[in-house]
Amino acid sequence: MAKQDGQDRYRAMAEQTAREQRKIQERIDRKDARKPKSRKGKAKKSKSDSATEKAVQAGDRRQPDSPMPEQHLAKPGDEHEMDPEPNYRAPTYVGSGKLEGMVALITGGDSGIGRAVAVLFAREGADVAIVYLSEHADARKTCRAVEAEGRRCIAIAGDVRDAAFCKDAVDYTVDQLGSLDILVNNAAFQGHAESIDEISDEQFDMTVRTNLYGYFYMAKAAVPHLKNGCSIINTGSKTGLFGSKHLLDYSATKGAIHAFTKSLAANLVDKGIRVNVVVPGPVWTPLNPADRGGEEVAEFGANTEMKRPAQPEEIAPAFVFLAAPSCSSYITGIELPILGGTAG
Repeated sequence: MAKQDGQDRYRAMAEQTAREQRKIQERIDRKDARKPKSRKGKAKKSKSDSATEKAVQAGDRRQPDSPMPEQHLAKPGDEHEMDPEPNYRAPTYVGSGKLEGMVALITGGDSGIGRAVAVLFAREGADVAIVYLSEHADARKTCRAVEAEGRRCIAIAGDVRDAAFCKDAVDYTVDQLGSLDILVNNAAFQGHAESIDEISDEQFDMTVRTNLYGYFYMAKAAVPHLKNGCSIINTGSKTGLFGSKHLLDYSATKGAIHAFTKSLAANLVDKGIRVNVVVPGPVWTPLNPADRGGEEVAEFGANTEMKRPAQPEEIAPAFVFLAAPSCSSYITGIELPILGGTAG
């Protein structure tokens, strides 16, 4: 990984994967374009209807309400193209050294939940490595945000579907930052479909290999470097608990991630390595605008009890809690749901 030719090769592979993801997206978009706008059997809510169902604001600063502006991003999705851009800074969160001297590696760390977690980990004293696909501008912004917290950050471009890349990314992190104490598996691919026959082999393979193989490969590469008190935190999904009729393959991988978490937790508990999974509901990240059409994106998160999607900064403290030995030394193998309510 330290050799420039190796980095260039992994970056080229990542760019090719991004092109493959856009081809999958284009096929989905063409199918969507041929379908009636009201295929879900109900008309889109008007702004006046949405106004009568006010979003819940229970935090210390106001978050964006639904409906969101209509938009559709090209995969894998650049955060700087979103309107509004997700809130990740958590300006009222005060660090207290919970992760002082530790090193974290975060996949999908360029944007969304991954970026917010990187910032809070840094605020708690950790140096951070982020793994990402091809969103170079977003990755640079995340590194600048981590460095603004006074910590080191390295960005590693590559495809988590590749086992050799995952091993080299872990080794490079240890070489550059001195150790590895926390692995956050967060990278994901998502494509919706009306029915199972619409899911191509290419889409199924991309979803399973990114969401499941990627988590397995990163964990396998990381475990030899982890010691007592270290942790692995996986990003699951509400769909892994309740399923989703239009996200068959994605939901299947998230359910598998939940089971993988519990199994790996049992496997590693004797070593004092904790493994847990954060289970978000709808979160305003590039993942959904890079999948859904504009009208559906506008109503994203409106069906939660809080009537809005979460912002990444509202999810990230859960990762700090599970990573910090001072907070969660007796917690392993759990699913921590953050759903904006209790309903599935």
